[in-house]
Amino acid sequence: MKKCISVGMIIVLAISMLTGCGKSSGGKDGKVTIGIGQFAEHGSLDNCRKGFIEGLAQEGYKEGKNVKFEYENAQADGGTATQIATNFVANKVDLICAIATPMAQSAYGTAKDSNIPVIFTAVTNPVLAELAKKDKTPSGNVTGTSDKLPVDKQLQMIRTILPDAKKIGILYSTSEVNSISAIKEYKELASKYGFEIVESGISVTADIPLATDKLLNEVDCLTNLTDNTVVSSLPVILDKASDKNIPVFGSEIEQVKKGCLAAEGLDYYQLGIKTGKMAAQVLKGEKKASDMKYEVIEEAAFYGNTEVAKKLGITIPDELVGSAKEMFNKVTD
Repeated sequence: MKKCISVGMIIVLAISMLTGCGKSSGGKDGKVTIGIGQFAEHGSLDNCRKGFIEGLAQEGYKEGKNVKFEYENAQADGGTATQIATNFVANKVDLICAIATPMAQSAYGTAKDSNIPVIFTAVTNPVLAELAKKDKTPSGNVTGTSDKLPVDKQLQMIRTILPDAKKIGILYSTSEVNSISAIKEYKELASKYGFEIVESGISVTADIPLATDKLLNEVDCLTNLTDNTVVSSLPVILDKASDKNIPVFGSEIEQVKKGCLAAEGLDYYQLGIKTGKMAAQVLKGEKKASDMKYEVIEEAAFYGNTEVAKKLGITIPDELVGSAKEMFNKVTD
């Protein structure tokens, strides 16, 4: 009898080691495989990806050691995003990191019938995107971080810099639910600061030049959302605005580096780090994605570009410069 119990215990221990006691054990090489799907190629989403990898590394998941990444970029195409998600599921990755709303929607929709958890980042409104419920609990095996815009602070900042401005123009993609949500909030708060919002919806990237020209004839300034299609074409927008000497405000640090006048925005690298740490909890078996409420990054900071201000003949008030997290004195590509 003692011998039988001993053998049984050995079998149980062996099974426990193979399954990792609920942790992801990785493939044959012992490495965890993570599929990173990024919807578009621009600075803020790139920073999310870099931060995500850093957050994992801080929790012990280091590339080349015990984790490998499959990275794909959808280049702002919804069909490509779905194909990327389909490939990740077919390859049986251990976890999917979905960067930006369209990618997150594609990843969750494709992976929800599998056991693959989806961790999203840079999703402004997870509830509207049907990734979470109103109490922030997940819609399924999916969770992550939100980059909700600090709209009130942004409007206050614009009023401080442009005391005489009346109309703010916003370009947005009609296919991005988060952009539609942000437009609604801008309209609700604009009158508080004496502004009128003039919006222009676009369907594809090719619409942006004409829509920008039209909008610039109607407004005193532009402000960007975190709209991936629009931000991917930011150089075009900035060039056209510069020709008319109209300031463009960004929604995060990278847009200010590239030529926006200023922003009350988030640090997307830090957003990525938080997301990576959430993913590590899932990989370690400490929590299930389906049990984790999504998290919102609340800390917005002021960023300004003195070179852009000089070209526009605008003086950024001392009160903003003094409180700035970072000021830039040149425009970078």
